[in-house]
Amino acid sequence: MTSRRLYQGTGPGPITPDGCAVDHYATLTPKGEPEHIHAAIPEGASILELGSGTGRITHSLLALGHEVVAVDESPEMLVHIRGAETVCSSIQTLALHRKFDVVLLMSFVIETADDGLRRAFLRTCREHVAADGCVILQRQPPEWYDTIQPFERDGGDGRVVRLAEVVRPEPHLLDLTMEYTVGERKWTHSYLSRRLDDDFLEAELGEAGLTMSGFLNGDRGWVRAVPR
Repeated sequence: MTSRRLYQGTGPGPITPDGCAVDHYATLTPKGEPEHIHAAIPEGASILELGSGTGRITHSLLALGHEVVAVDESPEMLVHIRGAETVCSSIQTLALHRKFDVVLLMSFVIETADDGLRRAFLRTCREHVAADGCVILQRQPPEWYDTIQPFERDGGDGRVVRLAEVVRPEPHLLDLTMEYTVGERKWTHSYLSRRLDDDFLEAELGEAGLTMSGFLNGDRGWVRAVPR
């Protein structure tokens, strides 16, 4: 584990403990993720969404017929969610004493460089997934860690996404700084991310009582795990 800071965020409006800008998240829209998830789970499956943010994915999952409980540690994020039960809690301390068909942990949250925090996330997933249910995790494909370089993408609508800095402090770690511009507003988000290759992830899942059971629609970035 490195001594570098795990998360840092700057910009207008509230910033969450993991460096995310609430006002930026509120501008984001889905990019096919809800349909990707919906196609891989049973119709009407109950979903526990860990780290829901402002509901970018939540609202579409509701529209697709799922009952969603949205969890986030930021009350400023949760105030944007409509139509779903919301729970203000950190992922690692969540204890609902309920089971769900699907536990969803996306947006690369699982790639935290804090090993203890990652394992706590996975224990929460295991504690809340039904015996015949599944956990869906989103990670970067392992090879992405070797190839990612700074970039800038202009959406043509006043929105610019820029990967401003990439540092590789260790072979399995990335220290990244993202910049997001929407009109005249600008936010930064710096964070440490850890490569999760299949063998390492399977070992981490095993400690939590889970095992990898495949990928969503052949996409190695979306991992399905089930109780052991």
